[in-house]
Amino acid sequence: MDVELRKLNATALPSALDALDDRVLIALSVRKTEAAATRRLMAVAALFSLGGGMVAGSVFVPSAVAASPLTPLIPASPLAPSAILDAR
Repeated sequence: MDVELRKLNATALPSALDALDDRVLIALSVRKTEAAATRRLMAVAALFSLGGGMVAGSVFVPSAVAASPLTPLIPASPLAPSAILDAR
């Protein structure tokens, strides 16, 4: 086994292996800048969405209408615990 390890030690390393560290570090820095850009883009999208909702909610205000009772065809229940709870 010592002979095999000496043979491995004597061989030259491939050039791609020497450049591996640089490629990994460059890829990590690119990923970091892309993540920062994505966060900024999401923040802009959220602010734009909230602003658009506020504008649409304040510009297009429908007129107020009184709500009708939920059960217009059913008579008031004599079993209601109070006349205050009767919807009619």
